[in-house]
Amino acid sequence: MPTHGPHASISAEQRQRAHYAQAAEAYQAHHADQYSMRYRDKFINRFLFDGIPLAGKRVLDGACGSGETTEYLLARGAHVIGLDVSAKMIAAFKARFPRCLGVCASMLSTGLAAGGFDGVAVVGGLHHLHPDVQKAIDEVHRILRPGGCFCFVEPPSGTLPDVVRRRWYRWDKSAFAENEASIDEAALLQRNREKFRLRSRRYGGNIAYLSVFQSLHLRISPALRRLYAPAAMVLESMIRPIQPRVLSCFVICQWQKLD
Repeated sequence: MPTHGPHASISAEQRQRAHYAQAAEAYQAHHADQYSMRYRDKFINRFLFDGIPLAGKRVLDGACGSGETTEYLLARGAHVIGLDVSAKMIAAFKARFPRCLGVCASMLSTGLAAGGFDGVAVVGGLHHLHPDVQKAIDEVHRILRPGGCFCFVEPPSGTLPDVVRRRWYRWDKSAFAENEASIDEAALLQRNREKFRLRSRRYGGNIAYLSVFQSLHLRISPALRRLYAPAAMVLESMIRPIQPRVLSCFVICQWQKLD
């Protein structure tokens, strides 16, 4: 698989587009149901947007899928545009939120106006963009206004779950595209230190993240998941305050664009 050279980003993006065209229905069944949405609200969204005023703000939901993050943003008064490389996902987004603009385009080249957004949110989208993660960050920087926030959630590198994840990526070819890999968020921030400052960084994800939020990859049916999801989330709540980075499944970051 070519991951470098002039055609790397095109081939990687084509693989992701094909992957989600095939997985769109299963993705929605597992990621847009009540338990996954409850997980998002309890363990992701409240930290992803902590301290950021959203009412009246223009926010891009990048790699939006069918709009799971958009639901949270709209409930807090934001004006949301959804963007995804998958035409099927954007069709689902538009059906779910007919008053929101849905754009079928790449995070690498959105076609959106420079400085047009107060915030950009990406939940689990950057690790699909290797080897062009930096190009996506450059595009986020371009479309954010000065002082705007880039909020993202990604699997971090250098953790025990990352070791397992890398092996899983190689083994389960039906669930993951070949260019997927974790994110070294500290190295990315250092590389972009003249463009962004760190507002916050939090680690999380354990029992409920794996058994509820990632049930698609573990081949757990939504019907079975409802039997244990509430208990799994209670356990995750108990573990999260003492959970070290090395055992965390995701990192939640807020970066602020420098003036």
